[in-house]
Amino acid sequence: SRFRKRLSKNTMIQINSVLLKQHFQQGISENNGVAVDARRVKSASKPIAKELIEKPKQEIDTPEGKLDKNGNIKKFTRNHESNWTIKIEEPHYGFKEHASVDTGHGFILSTTLSPASHHDSAYFPRAIIHSMHTNEKIENGFADKGYAGLPNREFLAMNNINDGIMRKDQVNAKLTDLEIQRNKAISKFRYIVEQYFGISHMHDNGDKARFPKMVTNIIGIMFRQFAFNLKKGAKILEVLLV
Repeated sequence: SRFRKRLSKNTMIQINSVLLKQHFQQGISENNGVAVDARRVKSASKPIAKELIEKPKQEIDTPEGKLDKNGNIKKFTRNHESNWTIKIEEPHYGFKEHASVDTGHGFILSTTLSPASHHDSAYFPRAIIHSMHTNEKIENGFADKGYAGLPNREFLAMNNINDGIMRKDQVNAKLTDLEIQRNKAISKFRYIVEQYFGISHMHDNGDKARFPKMVTNIIGIMFRQFAFNLKKGAKILEVLLV
């Protein structure tokens, strides 16, 4: 806990970037394809009604709100950064984790959190940009139908990255047979980010926040990113050196 508090979010980004650069120098390329996805993360605090979310946020920002009943600075506080979203008619209170993963070897290239209500699509450019750890160009950007839309396609075109975003039906047009086949081909690459979500869920309770504050949780998942990439890199290098 003391060690974690010494490290900032930016420091953890630099540490993870250095590790990925070392993997690249060892002959493990992580820029051929990048898959982006998001998952829901439960809040560490109990849910509060949607209409009451703003009130405690306003109170905690006052001088009095930062003190406990004895006038001392609060050491602990509930989560005031989570909010509500609904997916497939299921309500969720907490955050979303937005991650990008190397489709070649499964390294976590970037990860961050947002309030649950934030749309996945808005984090696609950030995930791609934060996946660039070397001078080698990213060839392909993969994502599911939730990221479909002109802004993300234009972002990929502007950066000369091949468009691997799945298409979805429009109000006035159904997918063509060619687009359906294209989606199936893309799914063979983008599944790998779901693999990371599944492993961290099984072994690290990755679907639930450990701390009340968002920034502390972000640093926590970056620690997980480092451990995940270190272990995976060691296994791959062990095979290559045999």
